[in-house]
Amino acid sequence: MLELIRKGLLASLGAVVMTKERVEKATKSLVEEGKLSREEADNLAEELIRSGERQWEEIQTSLSENLKKAVERVDVARRSELDALKDRVENLEKRLAMLEERLGGA
Repeated sequence: MLELIRKGLLASLGAVVMTKERVEKATKSLVEEGKLSREEADNLAEELIRSGERQWEEIQTSLSENLKKAVERVDVARRSELDALKDRVENLEKRLAMLEERLGGA
């Protein structure tokens, strides 16, 4: 019975997005209905929360990896690369201005 309830909660509430409050509310309801003991409800709540946290971490890792791959495929410059180019352009502009002053003064 406990396994059936666990699977049902995981499927219907979405373990990844379940907050601790939602889990506790759902398990409290099961205790009040006499479907679980308080101890079973506490154990189920802990399991669901751990499972949700683990799944959330997996989603974040996967999303991060996929986003990184997508950015690499799009061939977008990194902020550090843009900053380096900006510095080079500013340096070249200063050098050009110095050369123009020399030529204009000659």
